[in-house]
Amino acid sequence: MTRIIGGAAGGRRLATPRGATTRPTSDRVREALFSAIESWCGSLHGLRFLDLYAGSGAVGLEAWSRGAGVVTLVEHDRRTAALISENARSIGFARAHVVSGPVAPTLRRPPSAPYDVVFLDPPYPLGDDALAADLAALDRHSWLVPGAMVVVERSSRSPEPTWPEGLAASRSKRYGETTLWYAVADPEKR
Repeated sequence: MTRIIGGAAGGRRLATPRGATTRPTSDRVREALFSAIESWCGSLHGLRFLDLYAGSGAVGLEAWSRGAGVVTLVEHDRRTAALISENARSIGFARAHVVSGPVAPTLRRPPSAPYDVVFLDPPYPLGDDALAADLAALDRHSWLVPGAMVVVERSSRSPEPTWPEGLAASRSKRYGETTLWYAVADPEKR
């Protein structure tokens, strides 16, 4: 299966994993997401972007196409992670940093440098407690620059994520069956 990636990638097609385990972020939601991010930061140019539960990699690759300086994509499934690498090469982003492994253990290790924007699109079956632990790990293990934006995509039937002390909820927006939840990292931390 293929889908189109917008932004500066010029509408290139990306392969998506087969089966029902991956829910690609819809074009409408992805466009709204990047509109909100760019409204917050002015431009992604040079920023560090972390895409957790990356699926096809469409969100992280879109961030790169819009100027993000560093993009890291974390995907548990090895075959899907390989597909992300193929998608990155197909749009000319050969140095995409794709991590093949579960998100929770990945977040327990500090990054080489913190991120400006983090996007999480966990599978719907992931429990609220596991999501809360992921969000807390972002803060606890120094994955976020002061003032970083964190966005969670969840089913509209899911409750608001439990934000850890270092993240302040800023807004949410519903798009049919999907809701985007936004938070900002404490600008005074560190």
